[in-house]
Amino acid sequence: MRAAAVADISLRGGDVQVTLVRVTDTTAPATSTGGPAGSDGPDVEPAPRSASAPVPAEDRRFGWSNMFVHPDEDTRTDGGFQGERAVLAGYLRDQRLTLELKCAGLDAEALARRSVEPSNLSLLGLVRHLAGVEQYWFRQVMAGQEIRRHYRTEEDRAGEFTGAVADPEVVADAWATWRAEVAFAEQLVAEAAGLDVTGDSGHGDEPMELREVLVHMIEEYARHNGHADFLRERIDGRVGQ
Repeated sequence: MRAAAVADISLRGGDVQVTLVRVTDTTAPATSTGGPAGSDGPDVEPAPRSASAPVPAEDRRFGWSNMFVHPDEDTRTDGGFQGERAVLAGYLRDQRLTLELKCAGLDAEALARRSVEPSNLSLLGLVRHLAGVEQYWFRQVMAGQEIRRHYRTEEDRAGEFTGAVADPEVVADAWATWRAEVAFAEQLVAEAAGLDVTGDSGHGDEPMELREVLVHMIEEYARHNGHADFLRERIDGRVGQ
């Protein structure tokens, strides 16, 4: 049995009079034989977890300690760069490696698995999307190339995600395209005369310095790697940095 306090409220001459009344609920017997010593009352058996309830913390698993992989297997640098170009290029490289890390060890079905309705977000979709982002900023804006955006059409502007299907050939194409665009971007940054060289977006905007493009790309990856964290955890419970 449990006790509860309720308020008996009445109006008298425009004033509010509140009286607390102690009542006892006897509608449901206790479900446990008693709580631990010093507790205020008996333990109550928890309700069964529904199929849609969050996965309990004990079902989440780290690759190593609180890391996604053992430090000896982590190819990221975690800082320590010298000079502005090295700092921006280095942090962007680490963000790119994080994307690869969050997708590692998954088959086509897992990579293409959507998050929750109505979202079409998936790890494979993120790889395809970021291939297009790399292509746009480094090939089109900075190098001035005339390009057709990867995985997008006039009919399907979200083709990066809607076309991310559970097909090994689609997965292989996505990684090959992404890696080719990353290689192009890294070479462009390494060979640029300086970070103040500018590119044209073609939309009538002010010219953008390579410096700002690199900062934007770090932001772009950081945002989507946050999505990748949750997508990967939903697939197999793998969590960590």
